[in-house]
Amino acid sequence: MSITPITSAVPPSVDHRPAVTVLSGFSPAAVQAAARALLIADDTLIAISHDLSGIRDGRVRRTVESAARVLDRADVEMVHGCISCTLREDVLPTLVRLARERPRSDQLLVLPPAVEPEAVAAACAHCRIDGQPVTEVVRFDSYVTVVDADRFVDDLCSTDDLRDRDLHAAGDDHRAVAEVVAHQVEFSDTVVLWSRPDTEAADTHRASVVAHRLAPWSIPVTVGGGDTLDCTALAQQVLRSGRHDPDRPGVLGMALEGRPIGVSDQGTSLVFRSRRPFHPQRLHDALEELTENALRGRGQLWIAAQPDAVIAFEFAGGGVSLGSLGYWLAALPPERWTETSDHRRLAADLDWDPYYGDRRTVLSLIGLHLDHTAIVALLRACLLTDAELADGFDAWRRLPDPFEGCFPLEETNEEN
Repeated sequence: MSITPITSAVPPSVDHRPAVTVLSGFSPAAVQAAARALLIADDTLIAISHDLSGIRDGRVRRTVESAARVLDRADVEMVHGCISCTLREDVLPTLVRLARERPRSDQLLVLPPAVEPEAVAAACAHCRIDGQPVTEVVRFDSYVTVVDADRFVDDLCSTDDLRDRDLHAAGDDHRAVAEVVAHQVEFSDTVVLWSRPDTEAADTHRASVVAHRLAPWSIPVTVGGGDTLDCTALAQQVLRSGRHDPDRPGVLGMALEGRPIGVSDQGTSLVFRSRRPFHPQRLHDALEELTENALRGRGQLWIAAQPDAVIAFEFAGGGVSLGSLGYWLAALPPERWTETSDHRRLAADLDWDPYYGDRRTVLSLIGLHLDHTAIVALLRACLLTDAELADGFDAWRRLPDPFEGCFPLEETNEEN
């Protein structure tokens, strides 16, 4: 006879923190329509929004509302006139205050068009309110980006800066429209594709495909296209989803942790990988041709002349941006590896090369008419040849390098 031991079931702990859903998007009309639909579906939900049209003059207008009424409206004086200051000095304190005043009401943080959701996540990771971390008072449930099917792809194709549309947050805000649009989608956990009754089916399909290529990790939700909108169904797909992973890095750090940064699909996207380094001059000379038909490019590069540096690659709005992501683990003494994340060390261990270590290029390109064969051939032509490879690391450092001095490692914060 067998005896089954009796065990007491331990109920899961209940999280009583109000859930915050962060709603972003570059089309104010679509974002506001989505916000209104969510408020209608849930009469306990409260929305917090900020009008940044006067931020360059040091003024921000904050509105707190439910579906039924405006709960609070106030002008906030900003000292420095920047988005980071706005998040630190008013947005996060407001979330915490409302959580204490209305502990049973979840919150919808509606971001202005030029604000990138990753800035909110970064502020939450470092800010304390009354000496207490923000995340001890509220729970960031998910980041939702609303994509307007009528204008999304056009904005990604645009070479405008925010300044061209009078959306720049400060005098030194030189971000491109396409850059902001891409970042909003890429940081999302959920993408809401918003269309109207008169939206062409081809535009909706094209926007859906491009949004999925930008963020294949996000859950797609399609709304609109008819004369009525099911607000309850939208809320069920968006609110309290628990989709946000606070440990997920920004898109430029994902490949370092072994996470996918894109998908390969003939004509619209490709992912290029190589353990062999790039010749710096050949790569420099090929950048314009490489991005000629792309809407977005992102990833990590390793260049032979700078074999210690992980180089971040971004392309959007007609401009290429390169920056430093710190050191390759192979370039650091093992005792410093703990400066990086557990996920990164695990990914490096699983794919360690005896000669290159964790050095590798992972590059994603997204567009509407990409010639995979031509792009891959161009990238391979930029890699070191067998003869150059045989010369070794010391010779690589002496290669002509247009990027020399562009990635000063000593100034890099090693958190990847």
